[in-house]
Amino acid sequence: MAKRKPNLRSVRELTPTLHHRTIHGYRRAYRVAGSGPAILLIHGIGDNSTTWSTVQSKLAQRFTVIAPDLLGHGQSDKPRADYSVAAYANGMRDLLSVLDVERVTVIGHSLGGGVAMQFAYQFPQLVDRLILVGAGGVTKDVNVALRIASLPLGTEALALLRLPLVLPALQVAGRVGGAVFGSTGLGRDLPDVLRILADLPEPTASSAFARTLRAVVDWRGQVVTMLDRCYLTESVPVQLIWGSQDSVIPVSHARMAHSAMPGSVLEIFDGSGHFPFHDDPDRFVECVEKFVDSTTPAVYDQDALRDLLRTGVSERAITGTVGTRVAVLDAMGADERSAT
Repeated sequence: MAKRKPNLRSVRELTPTLHHRTIHGYRRAYRVAGSGPAILLIHGIGDNSTTWSTVQSKLAQRFTVIAPDLLGHGQSDKPRADYSVAAYANGMRDLLSVLDVERVTVIGHSLGGGVAMQFAYQFPQLVDRLILVGAGGVTKDVNVALRIASLPLGTEALALLRLPLVLPALQVAGRVGGAVFGSTGLGRDLPDVLRILADLPEPTASSAFARTLRAVVDWRGQVVTMLDRCYLTESVPVQLIWGSQDSVIPVSHARMAHSAMPGSVLEIFDGSGHFPFHDDPDRFVECVEKFVDSTTPAVYDQDALRDLLRTGVSERAITGTVGTRVAVLDAMGADERSAT
């Protein structure tokens, strides 16, 4: 790993500041800090840009770090709108264009990982590198709670959080559960789940959450899967970061994505849950910096992309153990494909 540059910037410059831009008539919030090559941080479902607070200031010592609130989340507007993964990718393109940012290293967590992958697929000319953190959209498997929430009346039950004492009672139960489950994946993830739930009682927030969830999950699991298009990242440096005890997206998804993405780098945080950048922020920053230092930004080549599309996925490009390769091929054959 290249020696880190000394921090010569003021603390004020490295502290993320909240900004707003109106795009297509909707106000979009984002936090930005630092200077240098651009990094785009995309959060997960129900979350917001503050989830990156543990790492944004550290990364800003070397990079311009932009962390938006996705439409329907945080301090961005929450209209009745298209909350599909492809629509979110369009929103990232539009925000970067407004900010005069021409190329980025994209880091996406959970749903944001699916958005990051979709962004790289739709706008490869804008992507230097791709980093997926506990990313959704690898196969259909997902936590059963999200499957239940996607059912009719499932997300509508979030209205109960507006009743007096319901949310405080859940928070108390969560703290007890966290103590009981300790350092397990569920124990590690409960505080963040409760933090996200605390933002959902507001009607427009719960409605946006419902629309977003149902765009990517139904009772059978994740609807949008990306394994059949992973081969398109052949010329893009890709890093996968996962917690070994992720209770939302199993770590097996990391191994399958690694198998399907030629040349990708896999980092598993032993003992971490769904938020490895919360569990070990210093290691997370070190992994990102090392990855950036050791890779060359992708070069967009339309002819090469056209050839890849014509050839399609090749079984020979799928790596890993026999079991992992079989799992990837089985998922590609059995899972529903995104028609985007």
